[in-house]
Amino acid sequence: MRKRMVGAISVAVLVAGCGGSDDYANDKRPPVPVIVSVNVTDTRVLVTPARLGAGPATVTVSNQSGRSRDVRLSPPDGSTSACLAADASSGPINPMGTAKLSVVLVEGDCVISAGSARRGPRPALLRVGRERESAQAKLLLP
Repeated sequence: MRKRMVGAISVAVLVAGCGGSDDYANDKRPPVPVIVSVNVTDTRVLVTPARLGAGPATVTVSNQSGRSRDVRLSPPDGSTSACLAADASSGPINPMGTAKLSVVLVEGDCVISAGSARRGPRPALLRVGRERESAQAKLLLP
């Protein structure tokens, strides 16, 4: 009697544990992160690519100027559509040094500057379009 009771309870627990759930969320993955290269010289800031789709990005900054620079991503003057939810800054980068920023870009424009408008290199413009394709079907991604 006891063996039958333990067997019945074991079967009931096993069956209950194997039940499926219809509320599995197979949400889309975000787009594959892209690398945006920013090169700061004494006279200007260069960005490559200058146009891309919205989604995660790693901004790699190289300071090729002769002095320490703080690179900032911000909306253009008088614009309400920025490519970031909030301004992003690299912090001081020594001459011939590099820095990385991980950001999530949204549709809009950003000015990439390295100093004040009057005293720093000429800023670059980054244009961000609609969101890039999902990485859902991409294999071997981290």
